[in-house]
Amino acid sequence: MSLKKQPVQKMFYTIGEVAGMFDENTSLIRYWEKEFDIIKPKKNKKGNRLFTPQDVENLKIIHHLVKERGFTLDGAKKKMRENKQDVINEKEIIDHLLEIKSFLLDLKKSID
Repeated sequence: MSLKKQPVQKMFYTIGEVAGMFDENTSLIRYWEKEFDIIKPKKNKKGNRLFTPQDVENLKIIHHLVKERGFTLDGAKKKMRENKQDVINEKEIIDHLLEIKSFLLDLKKSID
């Protein structure tokens, strides 16, 4: 499952927008919020969650570990505590390689 491309540019995102970025249910985002203390959305007067760009970046890491690499939640928490920067670097490399793959496939299609 690939992450939908959407540049992080707003100050706050609703839970629906965040769930859409990851093609997941809002209930999963709420669950991860409870499980990972680095996810701390603000809440407006109505109690609606408002996620910051940093929350979205942290959710990208969690999504990568849990959904793409198959970590358990406890395993993902441990990995993030031990060396979050390694996970970030690895995710950036994978994203870059996927972009290159997509470009090459488009190039091949245009040549054929």
